[in-house]
Amino acid sequence: MIELRSAECALLSVAQMQAADRLTIERGVSGAALMQAAGAAVAREVARRWSVRRVTVLCGPGNNGGDGFVAARVLAEAGWPVRVGLLGTRTALRGDAQAHAAKWTGPLEPCGAATIEQAELLIDALFGSGLDRPLSPDVQAVLESARAQALPVVAVDVPSGVRGDSGEAWGAIPCRCTVTFTRKKPGHLLLPARALCGDVIMADIGTPATVLAELPVDTWENHPSLWRTQLPHLTPESHKYTRGHALLVGGWPTSGAARMAARAAARCGAGLTTVAVPEQALPVYAAALTSIMVRALDPAGDLAPLLADARFSALAIGPGAGLSAATRERVLAMLASRRATVLDADALSVFAADPAPLFAALGPRCVLTPHEGEFKRLFGTLPGDKLARARHAARTSGAVIVLKGADTVIAAPDGRAMINANAPAWLATAGSGDVLTGMILGLLAQGMDAFWAAGAAVWMHGAAAAEFGPGLIAEDLPDLLPRVLAGLLARS
Repeated sequence: MIELRSAECALLSVAQMQAADRLTIERGVSGAALMQAAGAAVAREVARRWSVRRVTVLCGPGNNGGDGFVAARVLAEAGWPVRVGLLGTRTALRGDAQAHAAKWTGPLEPCGAATIEQAELLIDALFGSGLDRPLSPDVQAVLESARAQALPVVAVDVPSGVRGDSGEAWGAIPCRCTVTFTRKKPGHLLLPARALCGDVIMADIGTPATVLAELPVDTWENHPSLWRTQLPHLTPESHKYTRGHALLVGGWPTSGAARMAARAAARCGAGLTTVAVPEQALPVYAAALTSIMVRALDPAGDLAPLLADARFSALAIGPGAGLSAATRERVLAMLASRRATVLDADALSVFAADPAPLFAALGPRCVLTPHEGEFKRLFGTLPGDKLARARHAARTSGAVIVLKGADTVIAAPDGRAMINANAPAWLATAGSGDVLTGMILGLLAQGMDAFWAAGAAVWMHGAAAAEFGPGLIAEDLPDLLPRVLAGLLARS
């Protein structure tokens, strides 16, 4: 894994990247120099990955096409056989793209299926991340021809048809790799675009650090460099009570979800973990849990006696809780205690008919972890991409939102957001979300900030699954966490 610095995790919107280019030019770096650096980075990545072979470069009518002309020239000068297909005419190009196109002395063909005949590699420099309309049928036909021929494709900035801010894909085809510049954009991490980008290479083209520092960043790729120093650390004076006490409400007759969540909380470092369960469930939980304490709820199922104990530092409910009035009352009782709280699964869906009381009770120390179905039940059908929807939900609810999936988004009420990209496909197994709930609980119990705790848990969840590999089932995850934590803490 390549270690990133926190600044390199910043995700820039299309408008921010355009502003960065404009500010860079204002400070004396020409647009032509930026384009030269971008195109040369594409050529360099091609040469690093492949031996010399027949290459077709498809150039669009804007700056993305200018990058393509640079890549074509650099590869040709290095002895690669290169064909260039242009969408439009050379005279219609403007500015730096026109200047770099003028330096291409080889044949120039119209962009069409004939241009990629006999090609062994395709560079897609047709449209960049600012595209705001679907690809035209003729462009789609060319790209589909490349797909039919199984050509390896290298995309410049984004695969043509991908929107950089939202991850939408209008006619884009899968690429072997994508070379982007200075910083990634949300579209490189959000589905469906992420699955089309292949390996994303972030190339430095000379944008000054002072320019990047001026841009107001509120979105990041989730990575340990953002939150590693905030992970709970032990000292010689640490003991189980200083490490926090996590309280989880367990369900009945469904019990496995809560048991996995409890083990995950303990594995993430909670000094003590207690599961509160209906009295008839006590023997089942107690037989399955050893270091986890099990407490019986009072006969009425009231949480008040337990919540009166101030030593519980963080709370969770949802896994296996059941869609009942009792679950609803327990959620509201937990939130009324004003302690850090994680709500998942049934604890969210039970408010589907009337979420207002839930939203009124939530606060910034609360974390909601819905999958798409639970999210829709609670927030309805919101417009926009996944990042925009998660942000809207965080503002509306006043809590941290973990909108789960292969491209999990973590959003805070103040507008900050992280997009996670390390989750392997085999995390799609029953119970993995329950384990995540427990992991967040364990970090919250130790006093970690809710936004960073959610991000850390989501990343560690993915790292643990990757450590195991195919064949993973949810109950494997807690026992994989010590190795993941050891690696994180060794670098902090």
